Amino acid sequence: MKISLMAVLVGFAISAGSTFALAAGGDAKAGKEKSALCQGCHGEKGVSADPTFPNLAGQFAGYIEKQVTDFQQAKRENETMSPMAATVTSKQDLKDIAAYFAAQKPVKGKGSSGSKAAAGKKIYMKGNPKTGVYGCKNCHGDTGKGRSANNPLFPVISGQHKAYTIAQLTNMKTGKRSNDPAGMMSNIAKLLSTQEIEAVAEYVSGL
Repeated sequence: MKISLMAVLVGFAISAGSTFALAAGGDAKAGKEKSALCQGCHGEKGVSADPTFPNLAGQFAGYIEKQVTDFQQAKRENETMSPMAATVTSKQDLKDIAAYFAAQKPVKGKGSSGSKAAAGKKIYMKGNPKTGVYGCKNCHGDTGKGRSANNPLFPVISGQHKAYTIAQLTNMKTGKRSNDPAGMMSNIAKLLSTQEIEAVAEYVSGL
């Protein structure tokens, strides 16, 4: 299966307006106190001690806000996050919480080595032309920092927990998660083998 780049771009154009609208108006200072419950899983500074919970430090505010909103609207589901998201009943509180985590120092990976990381780097940089997999860097940047805060469709993934990345790619592959814009990530994940998912996660965790 080959991904139509034009179809993807059209889908992004449609979804971008609502995503960008979410990103504005957050108060990071106010968000520190409002994010107290969130810190229980994601850490005070947005760095989670549990590899099954994502690091949020330095993540784009618009992306964080969209994910929480998707949990609230059941577009994305998780036994822990879904009920937690439901407790954030104020849109301003959500903006402030997202702004707080976005303002934290991004996680810096410790690097990765070995054959698995090397395989992951190859997929990250060049994809897999034989199976139609698009290189991760094309959307998430050479170092996994995404594109820019003004384009939160492509989130920061550098230094993300390996276990979390594996879980999300697997969920997209199986259809358990399908809230990605235009279905681009889901389409790519479906083309990845289990070994390729693990390799990419290994490499990304070290960025």
